[in-house]
Amino acid sequence: MTEYTPPKIWVWNKPSGGQFASINRPISGSTHDKDLPVGRHPLQLYSLATPNGVKVTIMLEELLALGHSGAEYDAWLININDGDQFGSGFVAVNPNSKIPAMMDRSGPEPVRIFESGAILLYLAEKFGAFLPTEVPARAECLSWLFWQMGSAPYLGGGFGHFYSYAPTKIEYAIDRFAMEVKRQLDVLDHRLANNAYVAGNEYTIADMAIWPWYGALVQGTLYGAAEFLSVNEYKNVRRWADAVRQRPAVQRGRMVNRISGDPASQLHERHDAADFETKTQDKLLAGS
Repeated sequence: MTEYTPPKIWVWNKPSGGQFASINRPISGSTHDKDLPVGRHPLQLYSLATPNGVKVTIMLEELLALGHSGAEYDAWLININDGDQFGSGFVAVNPNSKIPAMMDRSGPEPVRIFESGAILLYLAEKFGAFLPTEVPARAECLSWLFWQMGSAPYLGGGFGHFYSYAPTKIEYAIDRFAMEVKRQLDVLDHRLANNAYVAGNEYTIADMAIWPWYGALVQGTLYGAAEFLSVNEYKNVRRWADAVRQRPAVQRGRMVNRISGDPASQLHERHDAADFETKTQDKLLAGS
C-alpha cells in the first residue's frame, strides 16, 4: 500500500467511499425542505433502530412498563441511508443531523432534545425513573452513562467503520480500534464482576445506553465481530447482556424503527402499544 502524505490543506473533492459515502459530508445544515410529522402523543421521537436509536425506545418502553402513561410516544422513521436526517424539519430539532431526536410537546412550549444520552437523562428526570436519587449512586450512574457516550465512537466510528464499512481493509486501523474495543470490554467485564448492572445493583439509564452497543457486540449482532474480538472472554458482560435482553421492554424497544432483519422484528413506526401486535412488517406484508 502506498503511504499517504496528507496535503497542507485538506479539501473535500471526492466521496469518502464505503457504505455511508452518499451521506457523509464536511458541512452541516439541511439539504431539502421537509416538515416532520407530528402524532397525538406528548413525546415525538424521530429515529432509526441503530444502537443510539434503540437506547431511547428501550427507555420509553421501560417507562410505559412502569405505568408512566405520560411516556406514550409516536416514533417516526428517519432513514439515514436516504438522507432523511438532512430535511429542514429534522435539522430544526437536531442541528447535528444525527438520530435520535425528540420533541416534548407536553408543556406550554415544545422542548427539543437531541443526543441519545441527553434524551435518556431528560426522560429519567422528567419521570423520576431509572436514575438514582442519592448522590453517590446518581454520580456512578451518570459516570457510566457518559463513559458510553465517550467510548462508543471508538466502537462505532472506529472499529465498526474500518472492520465492516470501509471500502478497503486497513490493518493498522482495524488493529488500533480492535485493541481499544477489547480494552473497553475488559473495563465493563471488571465492573460487572461484582455488580448485577453497570451502575450497581439497579437497572438504570446506564444499562440502556451501554447495552445496544456492547451487549449487541458480545451477543454477535453488531458488525459480525464476536469471533474476531473473542467476546466469550468477557463472561460478566455476556451474563449482563443476556439478562438485559430478556426484559420485555427491551425486546419491544429493539423493534421500533427497525428496517432490517426478520420482518416480525420490524416495527417501522410506533404510534400505539397495539402496533407491536398488528403493524410489524410480517403482518403488513401478509395483508398487502
